[in-house]
Parts: sequence; structure tokens; C-alpha cells
Amino acid sequence: MIFKRLHMAFFFVLMICIAQTSYAQTNEQKALEAKREQLQTEIWEINRLLFAEKKEKGTILDQMGALDKKINVRQQLIRVTNQQSNLLNRRINANIRSISKLRNDLKVLKEDYGTMIRKSYQNKSQQSRLMFLLSSENFFQAFKRLQYIKQYTDYRRGQGEQILIKTDDLSRLNKDLNEERKVKEVLLAQNRKAKDQLFKEIQSQKGLLKSIRQNESQYTATINKKKREARNIDKQIEKLIRAAIAASNKKTGKKVTNSSKFILTPEATLVANNFTANKGKLIWPVEKGIKSQGFGVYNDAVYPGIKHESNGVIIVTDQGARARAIFEGEVIAILSVPGGNKGVQIKHGNFISTYYNLSNLYVKKGDKVAAKEELGEIYTNRSSGQTRLKFYLFKDTLRLNPEDWVYRL
Repeated sequence: MIFKRLHMAFFFVLMICIAQTSYAQTNEQKALEAKREQLQTEIWEINRLLFAEKKEKGTILDQMGALDKKINVRQQLIRVTNQQSNLLNRRINANIRSISKLRNDLKVLKEDYGTMIRKSYQNKSQQSRLMFLLSSENFFQAFKRLQYIKQYTDYRRGQGEQILIKTDDLSRLNKDLNEERKVKEVLLAQNRKAKDQLFKEIQSQKGLLKSIRQNESQYTATINKKKREARNIDKQIEKLIRAAIAASNKKTGKKVTNSSKFILTPEATLVANNFTANKGKLIWPVEKGIKSQGFGVYNDAVYPGIKHESNGVIIVTDQGARARAIFEGEVIAILSVPGGNKGVQIKHGNFISTYYNLSNLYVKKGDKVAAKEELGEIYTNRSSGQTRLKFYLFKDTLRLNPEDWVYRL
């Protein structure tokens, strides 16, 4: 009986451990699957927004940037799919070990059960049991023998039940193993397809690089033009922010000791605090789209020795899309770059969000806006067919990385 209890305890501990490991792996698998679906969606959006058929393909710089982004996302997709495949391998191996253990347990149980059945048949007659009881020396011994017969019968029944349980477990694990092998085959097939696509994209990139290097002066001229345009926009944005700070602080009637920071009213402090509390959870400045350029310093895709700096992020969206406020606030300035497009600046306490590259505006300076309120239609470039919003974020005059503030940007 002690052996039976120990055996049962060990069996339940084993099954709990298997269940806990399986649960942890299932959660990890779900997280990886969600990430893989997200990357597949991003590739689909890149193809739709950056590689849709146009009359013209835009500048070489645009083509290179789009291709570089797609290759990067495709590589992430392959890595995530590999992680999923490796996790499935671990689960399959764990199942194989569990199946082996259960088969051994089942073999021992069946041998045990067979021995009991044989002994039972040798002493199965009712007369043998009765004689076994009547041959007792006293009532206490007869009672103990009766208990023994009952325990032996229960043990036989328990062994039979254990055989059924372990047979069911073995069947379930075999079924799980077959399902996981099918999933793994699908993942491997998808990964092979992704690698084929990646190879084609890298070949396209090499062809484009060759073309660029044959026309290096044209490429350099395009880069320099874009840098000048970006500097002009950045200067005007910062100039308007300083002007807004000066105008706002003058209204308070207080002595200004720092001209680069807003003096906040109680109401503005509340808005600023709410804005800070939503860091990482702010809505996108467009209803849907993809980030084509991030914040900060990055290397040129063609000549890594050349450095670029982005003080905001660029989001590519659908033609006709509209920029929307990421949070409640007040329109403090309208940008209008000579030879360029328009923009809107919104103050949220002492935070300023800027939306540039708009063709039509729906708001004016002094307007109060709510989160998601439409600010204007985003300009669509005729040559590339791309609709791009340039989005910036400041705290007073300090540049912030929008990727830290906007949800999953």
C-alpha cells in the first residue's frame, strides 16, 4: 500500500510538472505567434503603402529606404519563426520523453496487474476466501484478514483504473505530438518562403545599390536636398515653439527667468500631468499606417559612413488620410514652409506635438482640440504616390522620441 501511494504521488507530481511546463510554453508560443502576425501585417502594409504600383517610383532614396525597411522586417519575421520552431522542437522532445516515461509506467502496471490477476485466479474460489477467514485464531485476526481481502480487491481495481488513465494520457500525448509536428511543418514551409522572399529583396537591393553607385552625384544631391529641407522644417518648428513659450509666459504676468520653458497654470499642469501619465499609451497621429523612419541618428543605407538625423518620425499612410491630435490641447501655431507644405502645433500643458506635411487644414491657431480630432489632410507626393506625415514631439524646447510616447510606434 505504501508503494502504491508513493507511486501515485510521483505520478501526480510528474503530471503537474508537465502541465506547468506546457502552460508556460503555450504562453510563449502565443506571444511569438502574435509577434509573427504583427510582422506579417507590417510587411503587408509596407508592400501596400511603399511598393504599390505607381506611374513613377519616386526618388532612388525613397526606393532604397523602403526596400531597406522591408528587408529588416522580413529578417525579424524569420527570426521569430525560428524561435517558434525551436520552441515547438522543445515541446515535441518533452512530449517524446513523457510518452517514453508513460509507456514504461504502463508496462510496469500491466505486469503488476497480470501478476495480481494470476494470484487472484489461484485463490479465487469463495471457499478459499471463507477458509482463509475461518482459519483465523481469533476475531481480531479474522477482522484483519477481511480488511486485507478488501484492500487487495481495492488495489486491483486501482491498478485497472491506473492502466486506463495512463492509456488515455498516452493517447493524448501522441495526438498532441502529431499536431505539433504538423504545426512545425507549416512554420518551416513559411520560413522557407520568407527566406526566398528575403533573397529576392536582397538581390533587388544589390541591383539598386549598383545603380546608385553609378550615379553617386545624383544620390548625394538628393540626400543634401532632403537634409536642407529637414533643417528648414526643424528651425521653423523650434522658432514657433519659442515664440509660443514667450507669448504664453507673458500672459501670466510673472517674471520670466527661463525663456525656454512654459510657466504653467493649474489647468495646464493638470493636462501636462495627464499627458505624462499616458506615456507609451498615446494614440497614433493617423488612424492607420506604418513608421517608415524612426527618431535619432542612423547610418545611410548606401554609404554607412554618412550619418542622418531625424528629430521626429515619418509615418506612411493611405492617400486622403488625415492627421489627428494624439491628446487634448490647444493649437498654438500653424506652420507654412516656403516651397513646402503646412503643419499644426498643439500644446498639451508644456508638451508640444507637431504634425507636418499637410495639404489642407481643418483647424486654426487658438482652437481647442480633443484626442483623435482631425487636424488636416496629409499631402500625397505625386511622383512617389506616398502619403507621409512628419510627426514631432517636444517638452518645452526639448526634443522627445515619439516612439517612447505613442503606443507601439
